[in-house]
Amino acid sequence: MVATGSLDGRVAVITGSTRSIGRAIAEAFLADGATVVVSGRSEVKGKQALEEMDAGDRAVFHPCDANSQEDIEGLADFAAERFGRLDIWVNNVGGSSGFAPIHQLSDEAWHNALNLNVNGYFYGTRRALPKMLEGGWGRIINISSVEGKQANKPAISHYITNKHAIHGLTKATAFEYGTQGITCNAICPGAVDTDLMRAAGPAAAEAEGISYEDWLGRFAEHAATKKITTVEQIAAVASLLASEAGAVSPAR
Repeated sequence: MVATGSLDGRVAVITGSTRSIGRAIAEAFLADGATVVVSGRSEVKGKQALEEMDAGDRAVFHPCDANSQEDIEGLADFAAERFGRLDIWVNNVGGSSGFAPIHQLSDEAWHNALNLNVNGYFYGTRRALPKMLEGGWGRIINISSVEGKQANKPAISHYITNKHAIHGLTKATAFEYGTQGITCNAICPGAVDTDLMRAAGPAAAEAEGISYEDWLGRFAEHAATKKITTVEQIAAVASLLASEAGAVSPAR
């Protein structure tokens, strides 16, 4: 990645950043000069990520299970205590399982998705904001989905509902804190070619009665480029939104 220095001196936290989208964002932020707190459930994957990124003391790992309010809040506290500030918070972890039509969707699938997506994003945002207010500057970036802007696929009602809710939280945060130097935006990709997608996608495709290849192809067909989104493309947008040049927030 080309270094820009646009994030020099900034401290960024990314949930679920040992691999896939979160990892790409961490690497992009590092290339732009930020100090990054990488997080995830696995200490082994965290250590491996730091070794591969080779960023010295500008990258540290802190364990965090995004299903745990205590862990998410502790992640924000760790960054602020370790580096004396917290400038950028990326809510990246998300997803769902137990795909089924609404009348067959289990309580477990509904509540698990709600906790991971909506509750997790709220807890992280709420904990990061006071630290940003202290510095009079902040960037909150929510990794959402195109499913938060539409409802045209069966068997993922819990995921669609959660992503729509994340957009509401994004707009509310932007409205309340935009005049205080803190922006909040959501990135809404379609299908992204990641190991996580390859693990969860086949079940979603099966719930629709189509092959995984056809399921991916439909996402590509809906894109202007007719291609699946890459993690590097998402990371580039996140870098812009985290910079001074990205000082915009969604309209009310």
